[in-house]
Amino acid sequence: MKRVIAILFACLLLTGCTSSPALSSDTVQESTVSEDVMELHYADQFAVHYLADGCVAINIADGQKFLLVPEHGQIPENTENRVILQQPLKNLYVAASSAVDLFDGIGCLDSIHMISTKDWSLPAVQEALDNGKLQYIGKYSAPDYEQLLENGCGLAVESTMIYHTPETKEQLEALGIPVLVERSSYESHPLGRMEWLRLYGLLLGKSAEADAYFEEKTAGFREISAAQTMDGKRPTVAFFYISPNGYVNVRKPGDYISAMIEMAGGQYCLSAESLRVEENALSTMNIQMESFYALAKDADILIYNATVDGELDTMEELLRKDAMLADFKAVQNGKVWCSEQDMFQQTTGAADLLCDLHNIITENGEPLSFLHRLR
Repeated sequence: MKRVIAILFACLLLTGCTSSPALSSDTVQESTVSEDVMELHYADQFAVHYLADGCVAINIADGQKFLLVPEHGQIPENTENRVILQQPLKNLYVAASSAVDLFDGIGCLDSIHMISTKDWSLPAVQEALDNGKLQYIGKYSAPDYEQLLENGCGLAVESTMIYHTPETKEQLEALGIPVLVERSSYESHPLGRMEWLRLYGLLLGKSAEADAYFEEKTAGFREISAAQTMDGKRPTVAFFYISPNGYVNVRKPGDYISAMIEMAGGQYCLSAESLRVEENALSTMNIQMESFYALAKDADILIYNATVDGELDTMEELLRKDAMLADFKAVQNGKVWCSEQDMFQQTTGAADLLCDLHNIITENGEPLSFLHRLR
């Protein structure tokens, strides 16, 4: 650690104790500008512009700006307002846990060398961690800088949580490690989260593979969308879990799970008005069981979120959470499903989850990937 502190001190001396250049302007040579862009289907939190000299300009919605330079390519002049990413990018540190599955999906898990999450429900990721191909180097807010340097980290991919500890981001940059803060959780469309795999494919020279994988994964959703009809009454759906202290945790209306329910042909049964939703960045909120009873007793379908306290298999297990659930219409009609625990870590499964929701809402009997019915 002493070595890291010494390097940090030297970097500060060399930069005159100034911060990194602001990423607010598009300073790229006019001769390199091209009209070619990556056509995005669902994502709106990043943009990609292909330049005539082979470089690629990448813009992130919060003002981050990067210039991706191909291997052996010349770095253009006047790019001081963009972070330079020179390919090949190796030994990545991915602190954004939701992004790891995207790298794995396009066959680039071996490009990641360091992570900040210990426990995984994704078999390939847990296996790589167990056999040493992936290294846990501490929490996102306090990574092992010594390890990052020794492993030759070429890029750090962080979630927006890093903005809560800006000194960590500053130290990474001071060590010469470029930092990309991914914003997939801010995507307005649920499949926009998954489309970030196309950006990661671009960074790692795997654009063709990423595009093909994305098309394959979203094909089922496109079929549902094409066949979707707004006629008739939509089944009402509640998505929840019961916390150890007895509160019911529900998704806020408009978050990506409730949006998926609507896209799949259902109607999310909780409204912002009925929940008295507070304005904050959280996608969930806790309410009293009495309130949940009043709002969701007549819901056609209940989905129990098993991510926090484990999966349920039977109605009996559900009723042990709270006996009041026995009065719910969905319980009495046997229309209660439970999510699988890897649902949220498996970001590439967004399209499959949409299909699952459509299948239980329409009762078409198709096999499910992330949900199972309680016995």
